[in-house]
Amino acid sequence: MTTPESQPVPSTATSQPLRILITGSAGFVGSHLVERFLNEGHTVIGVDNYISGQVSNTDLFRDHPRFTFIEADVSHGIPYTGDKLDWVMHFASPASPPHYQQFPVETLMVGAQGTQNGLELAHAHGAGFFLASTSEVYGDPHVHPQPETYWGNVNPIGVRSCYDEAKRYAEAITMAYHRSRGVNTRIIRIFNTYGPRMRPDDGRVITNFVHQALRGEPLTVYGDGSQTRSFQYIDSLIEGITRLMFVEYHYPVNLGNESEITMLDLANCVSSLLNIGVEIKNFDLPIDDPTQRKPSLAISEKILGKIEQTSLDDGLKRIVCMIEHEISESVESS
Repeated sequence: MTTPESQPVPSTATSQPLRILITGSAGFVGSHLVERFLNEGHTVIGVDNYISGQVSNTDLFRDHPRFTFIEADVSHGIPYTGDKLDWVMHFASPASPPHYQQFPVETLMVGAQGTQNGLELAHAHGAGFFLASTSEVYGDPHVHPQPETYWGNVNPIGVRSCYDEAKRYAEAITMAYHRSRGVNTRIIRIFNTYGPRMRPDDGRVITNFVHQALRGEPLTVYGDGSQTRSFQYIDSLIEGITRLMFVEYHYPVNLGNESEITMLDLANCVSSLLNIGVEIKNFDLPIDDPTQRKPSLAISEKILGKIEQTSLDDGLKRIVCMIEHEISESVESS
């Protein structure tokens, strides 16, 4: 993989509005992309089959004059017959371990056939193709922090392989279409991201901890809690995505936060923020669960510039407020 030359921070402003198709538009990240592009004056076509997306995320934009929604499983094809597209952005996939382990075949198919269907659509329209990949391609890494040049340590037949290998294949076919068919491609590897519109049953650690703490339940920590993650707030991820669209760079780019924290320290942060004493309950570490995860951002910062990060403390406060509001609404409607 080549190393990019330094270049100025790109602008997401364009003289002409774009027509952008987003798969996974009802998902956590996809819905934030829809919002960003509509706010910038673009036309958005969202596609989702709600396997892990939420109808409430689509309802936010359903009446917007520049938003069209297509309910479809992109593994079986993308039934778009409208005007010429400028971008196809492939963000469809279950992304949390409980969801992709519940739907392993569907996860593999959306990473394989769904990616090819998106690439074929982009090729037919002369559009750019943007792939949402993941830090999970690094597996349980032997290199820390993880640079894009690291090939990873992945169990190809483990319980997480349906997601890991789907994304690794998706990256491979994306590069193949770029090299052999000239598709203008982008690939991002998303590190742990959190924010509004995550599913309540998402199963990811921040929402788990906050829900458990607010219910007065023990916080579930796997292993001894020494495993690490690096969390970015959704706004920073969306900014990185939109910047990369306007940079001619076709290799994978890490998008994440270099601030690393252990799971035990995260549990204590949630406890301290809510000013309550909580019990921590330890469970066995899940099979193939990475012991450390932190991005190298050298390439990202070279081609995109420094992306402002929300502090974990501020981000957690926002999540607590969001979940408290959801609980309040649920109680009032019951």
